[in-house]
Amino acid sequence: MIKVCSLFSGSSGNCIFVSHQDTALLVDAGVSGRRIEEALKGIGESFEKIVGIFITHEHSDHISGAGILARRHKVPIYANELTWKAMRPFMGKLPPDCIRYVNVGETLNLGEIEVRPFSIPHDAACPVGYNFFVNGKKVTIATDIGHMNNELLGHLTKSDMILLESNHDIEMLKTGRYPWPLKRRILGEYGHLCNDMAGKVVAYLAQNGTKSFLLGHLSKENNFPELAYQTVCNALMEKCIHPNKDVYLEVALRDRASKVLYI
Repeated sequence: MIKVCSLFSGSSGNCIFVSHQDTALLVDAGVSGRRIEEALKGIGESFEKIVGIFITHEHSDHISGAGILARRHKVPIYANELTWKAMRPFMGKLPPDCIRYVNVGETLNLGEIEVRPFSIPHDAACPVGYNFFVNGKKVTIATDIGHMNNELLGHLTKSDMILLESNHDIEMLKTGRYPWPLKRRILGEYGHLCNDMAGKVVAYLAQNGTKSFLLGHLSKENNFPELAYQTVCNALMEKCIHPNKDVYLEVALRDRASKVLYI
């Protein structure tokens, strides 16, 4: 059984907990080390079980706490070579054992957890999502997605549970206070996934067997949880799939842990 919990998710910081038996890991560490430690205590966990921090890409909302946690707990940080090159100046001094590489197309086994990174379209050096496999179960973390394509959809399909980006509402973004260059970046091919597209993807995945969904990486300025949730609910209902009856659906919040899911 895989235990999954979003500790923090949003444009201000991201960290997801994944474990099986005595092996646990984090995906990203984009808030302070102390906040992550406190969040782990809040779900009955501690850093003693953490065997690695897996980084999706080098933006600060995904790495800001990683260096201090690696030094404090002597936990390795895993990322691909291009991401390491981009984020290394922001990590501080790290022991050599804390620097580990796992590239797209490779598989890493930690305990009984099989980790497979896959490419995502985002404006970073070599951004990835992650598939985690345990005893035939598949959990996927996929945020910071500029657009959906068939290759990416293939990595998401047949997940038992997925944390998927639902970053912004297009009209809120267009009429909001962001400067146009930033709006263009978010809306672009290497920006972020909007609520409407998240709804379409969730409905497709639900039709293909996925039963548990967390909507993550919501924008503080251009979205709010109720809107993201309702947009995806509407997409599911259009396919005659009833949220929280046929599938589990929750929004992962920026400042607190989600419900702990057991897959």
